Amino acid sequence: MKPESSKTPLLDTVNEPADIRGFDVEKLKQLADELRAETIDAVSVTGGHLGASLGVVELTVVLHHLFDTPEDRLVWDVGHQAYPHKILTGRRDRIRTIRQPGGLYGFTKRAESVYDPFGAAHSSTSISAALGMCVARDFAGNGRRVVAVIGDGAMSAGMAYEAMNNAGSMDTRLIVILNDNDMSIAPPVGAMSAYLSRLISSKPYRSIRHLTRELAKKFPRPLEAATRRAEEYARGMVTGGTLFEELGFFYIGPIDGHNIEHLLPVLRNVRDAKESSPILVHIVTQKGHGYPPAEKAADKYHGVGKFDVVTGTQKKSQTQAPSYTSVYAQALIREAEEDEKIIAITAAMPSGTGLDKFAQRFPERCFDVGIAEQHAVTFAAGLATEGFKPFATIYSTFLQRAYDQVVHDVAIQRLPVRFALDRAGLVGADGPTHAGSFDVTYLGCLPGFVLMAAADEAELVHMVATAAAIDDRPSALRYPRGAGVGVPMPERGEALAIGKGRVMREGTTAALLSYGGRLQECLQAADELSARGLSTTVVDARFAKPLDEDLVRRLAREHEVLVTIEEAAIGGFASHVMQFLAINGLLDAGLKIRPMVLPDRFIDHGTPEGMYEDAGLKAPDIVATVLAALGRLDAGQEPARA
Repeated sequence: MKPESSKTPLLDTVNEPADIRGFDVEKLKQLADELRAETIDAVSVTGGHLGASLGVVELTVVLHHLFDTPEDRLVWDVGHQAYPHKILTGRRDRIRTIRQPGGLYGFTKRAESVYDPFGAAHSSTSISAALGMCVARDFAGNGRRVVAVIGDGAMSAGMAYEAMNNAGSMDTRLIVILNDNDMSIAPPVGAMSAYLSRLISSKPYRSIRHLTRELAKKFPRPLEAATRRAEEYARGMVTGGTLFEELGFFYIGPIDGHNIEHLLPVLRNVRDAKESSPILVHIVTQKGHGYPPAEKAADKYHGVGKFDVVTGTQKKSQTQAPSYTSVYAQALIREAEEDEKIIAITAAMPSGTGLDKFAQRFPERCFDVGIAEQHAVTFAAGLATEGFKPFATIYSTFLQRAYDQVVHDVAIQRLPVRFALDRAGLVGADGPTHAGSFDVTYLGCLPGFVLMAAADEAELVHMVATAAAIDDRPSALRYPRGAGVGVPMPERGEALAIGKGRVMREGTTAALLSYGGRLQECLQAADELSARGLSTTVVDARFAKPLDEDLVRRLAREHEVLVTIEEAAIGGFASHVMQFLAINGLLDAGLKIRPMVLPDRFIDHGTPEGMYEDAGLKAPDIVATVLAALGRLDAGQEPARA
């Protein structure tokens, strides 16, 4: 039987970018088509960030064709659009392991390949990192080129403009490619735009521009400045680049990012430019380009699960329990129906945080501020000063970008901003860059904060109501990614007593004090310990601040072993418990206390449950920790790993 011919014959010959340097335009077009098909097929198997990757296929091919990577540095902002880049840079044989346990990382990663000069998964870092590489190049005296590719969404973050402002004041050769795929900040592109971009990027134009500026220097100073501004604004009227020119960049564009015949001459001119000033090339692309189901989808298949390539139908996990994100959204909507002062704020993650549902119900009371967490927090603080009730709904890992605003603008002024921290704990395929590991620690040290963690979806409903009722200080509630545990749901939340936990099970020997989503593991561990004849108390702390001191004092006095369990880093809930115990002399009588936290290392991507097993925060780990404390550890068992 004749073997089936390959659907990607040209791509099959490519092992690294050097293999495509000699390709002509037609071969590059064919390679782009095959690379797009391979990307679609691979992500259909694994799930992942498809739309952004499909939008940069042609750009990826042209960049690796023209630039001498990895000697030339190619920095992808965020990195979720780098799947085609990974396929072309020696990782095609592993592309169907992407975001899987032990497989390729879903973003760029320095340890994974020499073609990933900078690791990223949060946005808006590329220009800063690339500028650092440029300065290092200039010190070293080598001639490598440095290219940063940043999406228009990432340009909504202040850090990108901080970097551009710095770069624009320096004489260093930096190339920034603005991938405009959503904001529509440019008019439609076509042949005339492509021609103008080729002209502006060409050496003759740059030489004439240089000559004009040199001549202008001979004029009186006011006339020189007027001449320079006239030239820049004239080009801005044609190309739309006035803003970038004002920041000190030589602007080229917009050009069609899916037309290789347009991309090649412009990027070749940019590559060969000898000037030391930074250059910004504006390309316009379409998320999900070349795959009709993605093009038609509202989110352009930004992040997808496994799907059928022919129909685009995504395979949904079978679970009866609602997701924590949807529970939060519905609970907030119910509170807002009763209180018109509730305002919802998100930083470019309306669907990820569930606030798209809130916006449908209350469009005038929901604000998406873009990738601008610093602004989001201080914006919320301003609302709070006027008696409104802002809910700043931000992933735990993304709130890290606004820590100074949390301290300075909220905590010090004791403003009642409510922080809803989605994706608390380990998150699975997105890996350590997206894990909500540190919020208990970085918020717990701030005076006056109320900190809550939901042990199940019903508790989350009550905590939303609690946050709405707290009107004299800041508060935060954290909840994990994924589905709830299937508990009965209340019709509407009831405000909890601040700083009071709940006892789930009474015992006498060991006490398991859980903060957050490990409560079900604690209950399973208690069953195992009871089967071994060890009577075990299980408590859901609910609050890290203020701590339920009466309950902690009772647990310490009435049990031989006290184990705290949290899905957060060192310095969090356990530290608050041990500080209280130590100050009040409750450790002096020989209480055996064992804190169980995330280990002091970053945990590689995988399934959430697999990551928690790696972290030593599963029921068997809790059992082993209690047994070890009691000196009754069986052979072959291990206590929780540090």
